[in-house]
Amino acid sequence: MPFGKGIRTHACLAATTTIDQPLVYQQNDGKPLDRAQCTDRAPLIKGRPHDKGDDREAGDRHPCEMSSSPLCTRIWLEEPEADNPFATRSARCHGYDVYGQMVGQARWVDMLYLLFRGEVPTLAQSQMLEALAVALANPGPRDPMVHAAMCGGVGGSPAAASLMAALSVGAGQSGGARDVFLAMKCWAACQDVEASGWAEVLTRHTPPTWLAPEDAGWPVIEHPAGFDPHGVSTATVVLQTLETLASMSTGPRLPWMVAHRAELERVAGLPLAMTGVAAAALADLGFEGAQGEMLHLLLRLPGSAAHALEQARNGFKRFPYPAVDLQDDPRRVPTDAQEAQA
Repeated sequence: MPFGKGIRTHACLAATTTIDQPLVYQQNDGKPLDRAQCTDRAPLIKGRPHDKGDDREAGDRHPCEMSSSPLCTRIWLEEPEADNPFATRSARCHGYDVYGQMVGQARWVDMLYLLFRGEVPTLAQSQMLEALAVALANPGPRDPMVHAAMCGGVGGSPAAASLMAALSVGAGQSGGARDVFLAMKCWAACQDVEASGWAEVLTRHTPPTWLAPEDAGWPVIEHPAGFDPHGVSTATVVLQTLETLASMSTGPRLPWMVAHRAELERVAGLPLAMTGVAAAALADLGFEGAQGEMLHLLLRLPGSAAHALEQARNGFKRFPYPAVDLQDDPRRVPTDAQEAQA
């Protein structure tokens, strides 16, 4: 990303050196702060349950707790104007000056990666994320997520309502963002397994854990995550996306998926879906499951928005779906019955 060096900052702290030099954090009172307290895994307040897996002492406090600032985030730091504390003079995202360095030089996917991962992407990662964003931008009017937005648009719903409808439908575990999350969860489980056993792990689907924060409220998935439960063969667009992203990936998952797709689909008994490709791509880019779930929702919104606006202009009489033809419509008399009555 060509917008230069950034100053590593915390919303409640200020770093005095550039990112390629040793960091010296300062609290708001000017006293030095131990860098160990500024890591992404901050412990809880003393006396409360300690984060599982955190090897630091429970008495250590989060840097935000030692600050007088009412706002605390590791993502964003704003400096107010001298004459107006409610106006922003400068804003930094994980230390990079957004309006002074990034605007006009960084791409949108660079900003996405920086926001979610806390670091700038390499050129290869940026190009791969951009390719994935193009592939996911518009699932098409037959996709339930886009169709929900279209229904909102044709019914005259406000823009926010159409997008909320799209997000609600697109969040599910049958071709939606939850499907991506579960597939990425399987990829995370593959870290402790040899590559020869990946197919078995990726095609395994287990029931949600009762009352677990990440699974509560979700029904049991009826198919392996990342596969098409209604597919006959792998769709051409899925194959094209898989091959393109695999050629750009610096991670192990997509290239492995290209080489072993036939075996993977045989074990699953289902063809690979676009959600499976997206999950592998996001995992190769270093995202966690929850981050991948969010990005999948976000990256599919442009097509939903465009189709909602189109249907709002066209009206319900031009809604692009034919009338439903019921085979046992009670209002329609069969031809043979008509002849018998005659």
